[in-house]
Amino acid sequence: MARAPLLQLSGITLTFGGNPVFDGLDLVVQPGDRVALVGRNGSGKSTLMKVMAGLVEPDQGSRVVPPGVVVGYMEQDPDLSGFATLGDYAASQLPEGEAYRVEMVAEGLKFRPETPVATASGGERRRAALAKLLAEAPELMLLDEPTNHLDIQAIEWLEAQLSETRTAFVLISHDRAFLKALTKATLWIDRGEVRRREAGFDGFEEWRETVWAEEDEARHKLERKIKAEAKWAVEGISARRKRNMGRVRALAALRDERASMIRRQGTAALELEAGTTSGKRVIEAKGLEKRFADKVIVKGFDLRVLRGDRVAFVGPNGVGKTTLLKMLVGEVAPDAGAVSLGTNLEIAVFDQTRAQLDAEASLWENLTGDPMMRVSGNSDQVMVRGNPRHVVAYLKDFLFDERQARAPVKSLSGGEKARLLLAKLMAKPSNLLILDEPTNDLDVETLDLLQDVLGEYDGTVLLVSHDRDFIDRVATATVALEGEGRATVYPGGWSDYAAQRPAVAEEAGRTGRGEAARAEVRAEAAGAEAARAEGLSFTERKRLEALPAVIERLEAEIAKLGDFLSDPELFTKEPAKFRKASEAIAERQQALAAAEEEWLALAERA
Repeated sequence: MARAPLLQLSGITLTFGGNPVFDGLDLVVQPGDRVALVGRNGSGKSTLMKVMAGLVEPDQGSRVVPPGVVVGYMEQDPDLSGFATLGDYAASQLPEGEAYRVEMVAEGLKFRPETPVATASGGERRRAALAKLLAEAPELMLLDEPTNHLDIQAIEWLEAQLSETRTAFVLISHDRAFLKALTKATLWIDRGEVRRREAGFDGFEEWRETVWAEEDEARHKLERKIKAEAKWAVEGISARRKRNMGRVRALAALRDERASMIRRQGTAALELEAGTTSGKRVIEAKGLEKRFADKVIVKGFDLRVLRGDRVAFVGPNGVGKTTLLKMLVGEVAPDAGAVSLGTNLEIAVFDQTRAQLDAEASLWENLTGDPMMRVSGNSDQVMVRGNPRHVVAYLKDFLFDERQARAPVKSLSGGEKARLLLAKLMAKPSNLLILDEPTNDLDVETLDLLQDVLGEYDGTVLLVSHDRDFIDRVATATVALEGEGRATVYPGGWSDYAAQRPAVAEEAGRTGRGEAARAEVRAEAAGAEAARAEGLSFTERKRLEALPAVIERLEAEIAKLGDFLSDPELFTKEPAKFRKASEAIAERQQALAAAEEEWLALAERA
């Protein structure tokens, strides 16, 4: 017997500012669905998700959720007023006594429930919203950019959680590796139309290009037909006026059909121009040391960056990636060691905080007010790579229209702010790019363009990012900051780093990090060697690598639930909570046994 949908939208029409966002939209989410929601920045992804969550009321149409089904939505800007700590907010919708659910997800998200709301950063607030959703475990989860402000370790933890859940979810993300790993269906918003494909994000780009090619072919056929009919109308209608007025009306209908076609928006005109050629040696760092109070950022760190290198910096949030980057370009002085910069450097910086943008000023003012872009005596032009351009024409290169040019920056979405910052960055010649989290909020198409532009750039790139796919596509070397001052340089991108790390760790163990550390890295290296066995497929090798973390997490959750159930009065005072916790611990014990059996089976085959 077919199960009822978890959510059904029928005939949804929604208009903002006189412009239709959706018109007659129908959408169904079934139990077990794992859906990627994709589309350009500004196409309406977040708006559609809010309609699905019931937070935005459409002009027309209906939203149906069956009785008993809970739809959970991860808020981008959660309202934490009235809560003392982030943990209070995350547990606010849980039944009394079940706050342990928040603690179970807090560790993986690197989220501290005790953090006061008054001092919490934007990233901490978003992690609290994600922890709240995961702890509540609704029947349908709506996740809008859940990986923003998470480091790679937390992203991989979240990826493991979602890969194991039976809960349906709809996911918006710029992280292609995350989308490819998790989704089994794709919703694509394009010019107000929502198309569904019963396959995950992997292969989306090929599908999109096929759809567009078919659309272009249909438009070309229509154009040819209109030209042929128009020629007939001019040359033959006078002799057959009465007999062929129907054909004239058909020509008018064809022209109306052409006029109603919504043309695709062009892609952003991303372009980088390298300035004067820098010296061959761009940065030479020797023996760098830096600490803040008891926290060691780096210790004894050496790095040589040559012209044309693309170096990615990875590691947990707060480990010091941005600080190291600033030391390498001379903005922060090391406690010990020295940094030598090469000759003829022209540095351009993409700042993850968007501090170069004045939120209260307009887009126009942000460009014309930049001393590096100002054209003397002309308030409506900007200097772009040595040539004057009208400010609106330049903004159109980055997909902004004339109306937006006079709007304040604070009215822009995250992706639009990123595009505006790229517009400022790319107006100036440079030969050393500093990119600190450039991929946050950018859509897939703009990410592809940025990657291509960096591939053709003649200068040098230093990159901080948590986007594994982007690092793989761009980086020629990866610096991994692993805490306690350890920073190791690996050739290649993220996948190369992940593959090389066990061997490097083994070497570190042999050089005196203690017997426990040696045992740990030997086990890690042995696991990696097993994963490389020829008898396993790529997916099985990745699963073998992931299972130890899954087993460790399940053991920790079982221990926490055991502590909760150890209260001798729990059964008599709170029988419902006792039953739920008992079911939860039984479920996790079953999952643990299955994970251990799976690991043994894969290890034996390897």
